[in-house]
Amino acid sequence: MPVHQHVKCQLVMPLTGFVRCSIADAIWMVPANCAVWIPSQVPHSNHISISDDVCMLFVDPEVVGIPDKICTLSISPLLRELIISLASKDQHYGADVNTVRLAQVLIDELICMPKEHFDFPIPAEPRLNQIANQLLVDPADRKTVGEWAALYAMSERTFSRLVKQEVGMTFGRWRGQLHLVMALQKLSSNESVQRISEDLGYESVSAFITFFKKTLGKPPKQYMKQPI
Repeated sequence: MPVHQHVKCQLVMPLTGFVRCSIADAIWMVPANCAVWIPSQVPHSNHISISDDVCMLFVDPEVVGIPDKICTLSISPLLRELIISLASKDQHYGADVNTVRLAQVLIDELICMPKEHFDFPIPAEPRLNQIANQLLVDPADRKTVGEWAALYAMSERTFSRLVKQEVGMTFGRWRGQLHLVMALQKLSSNESVQRISEDLGYESVSAFITFFKKTLGKPPKQYMKQPI
């Protein structure tokens, strides 16, 4: 889907598979137990597999308490059913009292949902932007901080400081965010853990599982099977 924006805020929830939402400075991954929240007037592009189903809702940007930045939200079973129900109705809620009540419950639930950090920041800084795009092309690239720094004639300390300044995290965590985003996408497409670990450059399946569990609290298969 080409880059576009909406007057209202948008909530996109995959029922199966995943949604990948791209904005100017980040890529967001949205598995089936989550939804992506896109504020009003934020240029974005959503990638949805042809075989996957999604629900979309639009919310007035004047509603109090809604997120003011794009984010991935964890979705409770109740909120999931509310989204499905309201997505099947006319999005102009004013005419139906029962629908208005459902919409208010949805907003109350939405505001309480925890945010998931399923994003890969893409800095505007030219050198880091180039590295981000290289990693997107080859996520298995295992260059060290020292090797990346040398490519741009920088010391390790200067390079590390630049990464922290531009993306708010260490280089290792930044690259880990890419691996998390890509792993969730591949798991949602039913790729094997073995294949994913190879594609992302891990020395073994167990090393990838350890990374995944440390990040999300559960091994890959268990995480993808959790109730939604």
